[in-house]
Amino acid sequence: MAEITAAMVKELRETTGAGMMDCKAALTETKGDMQAAIDWLRKKGLSKAAKKAGRVAAEGLIGVSVKGNKGVVAEVNSETDFVARNDLFQGLVKMIADVALSNGTDIEKIKAVKVGSITIAEAIADTIAKIGENMTLRRAAALSVSQGVVASYVHNSVTDGLGKIGVIVGLESTGKADELVPLGRLIAMHVAAANPQALDSASLDPAIVAREKDVLADKYKAQGKPANVIDKIVESGLKTYYKEVCLIEQAYIHDPAKSVAQAMKEAEGKVGGPIKITGFVRYALGEGIEKQESDFAAEVAAAAGQS
Repeated sequence: MAEITAAMVKELRETTGAGMMDCKAALTETKGDMQAAIDWLRKKGLSKAAKKAGRVAAEGLIGVSVKGNKGVVAEVNSETDFVARNDLFQGLVKMIADVALSNGTDIEKIKAVKVGSITIAEAIADTIAKIGENMTLRRAAALSVSQGVVASYVHNSVTDGLGKIGVIVGLESTGKADELVPLGRLIAMHVAAANPQALDSASLDPAIVAREKDVLADKYKAQGKPANVIDKIVESGLKTYYKEVCLIEQAYIHDPAKSVAQAMKEAEGKVGGPIKITGFVRYALGEGIEKQESDFAAEVAAAAGQS
């Protein structure tokens, strides 16, 4: 009989989401045969996580964790919105955000970090098994500044640092931190509402700018405008476009008569030093995930045994 090692138990636990003692019993019963152990757990109805793995997880929570001049935002997905209200799931997302703040945003490295006696990967598997839904740690991102603060805002929050939209903003400044933090929160709120695509025009993807130029040029070519006029119109159109998609050029939602850059400049006197927005991260829950459409009436009928 093969020796049942801790590594084997861990592998089976991560694969199936079953409890540690159940995994050990399965391996013992099957003499260390991993596939047979998986089948043994399935027959016992204990392989919970594996059954959920194929389901689309597009709900869940965005978690934000900030400490001084560093902040992270992370997305953990679940199958249904109900799970976001579950204390166990909320605790998991908070733990993941805190781990990312200390250990970096590489997903596999986060999963490998131990909190207490178990890894984050094991904590996710345990939560899947207990709640009964597929869950995934989808992504994480961080910001830091050498001097100043990283501020945050969470929209549609269910509790502190957890919600549907999470934003972190880096403010580089030698000014007073107690003034920078509320200012940064206002900027983060702006980012949540206005959804800028880049910090400034230089940060925009050149391919996006080129496409916008082509769209504007083709539009006015179709109207019969001469080439020299089209160039001027395109240049003007790009300036308008930048005001729509670049953070520092957008109309500030808290005072639309000013741009974000102007609002920052005016705040420097109160803060006591120059302020520079170094970057931002905005995560909206489920963006980019293709959700499965379902026929609720058909599901109910199927559950009732109707055809």
